[in-house]
Amino acid sequence: MSQYLSRPPARPVVLCLSGHDPSGGAGLQADIEALLAQHCQAAVAVTALTVQDTQNVLDFRVLDKAWILAQAQAVMADMPVAAIKLGMLGSLEVVEAVLHIRQMLPDVPLVCDPVLRAAGGGSLGCDEVGQAIGEQILPIARIATPNLPEARLLAGLPDGSADECAGKLLPNMARGQYLLITGGHGDEADVHNRLYSTEGTREVFTCPRLPGVYHGSGCTLASSLAGRLALGEALPSAVQSALNYTWRTLRDAERPGRGQFVPRRLPLHCDA
Repeated sequence: MSQYLSRPPARPVVLCLSGHDPSGGAGLQADIEALLAQHCQAAVAVTALTVQDTQNVLDFRVLDKAWILAQAQAVMADMPVAAIKLGMLGSLEVVEAVLHIRQMLPDVPLVCDPVLRAAGGGSLGCDEVGQAIGEQILPIARIATPNLPEARLLAGLPDGSADECAGKLLPNMARGQYLLITGGHGDEADVHNRLYSTEGTREVFTCPRLPGVYHGSGCTLASSLAGRLALGEALPSAVQSALNYTWRTLRDAERPGRGQFVPRRLPLHCDA
């Protein structure tokens, strides 16, 4: 009888604040799947409802600050949160909600995926949101994971290189923080993902460039990275683990609709 009473230890909990994508390719569903693959529990607080498919974002509606805080507080009162992952924020009110949550969880690693535009080009927030993320969220993040177009928006450098954007953004971050500028939008033969630290280190992780355009790759990377940190893996080892996992999900991606490919974040078959 005792064997039935014993239970495995609880998985680390990652609090995700992201938008809902009805196609299931990005947003909260991507967070949940990527975190399950890291053997973590995804506790999700919806920041926005979107009208989108695998091609582009057509419209979105941001939830108010009180509702977002209520969701997060319900989770925090019930579960020990081991990491925080930020996705689509969408308004200055949501940025304020994040800052409030950060005050309640000051020592938990926070991963910021600065979602400003969809891969199809649709906007996911006004210019003021990008400015607020750069000025208020980056300084409290353990690591931020912008792609190069997002890094250019945050840095205010429309044609800046990854190194130039990092040079503009890192002074706003605290000692011991990291900036990972991903290279999927570049034109290099291989993808170069560049990891910078506020202490002056720079490391480049390369992987073969895959054909096609992907919906939800940034969410997949940031969530898996948050999961690795929640499990206690150190940076930059956690970055390498998350990049390796994300590349595999893109290699095995499927095209369920008429638009972009969706990462295959979970295996097709589970062991019994």
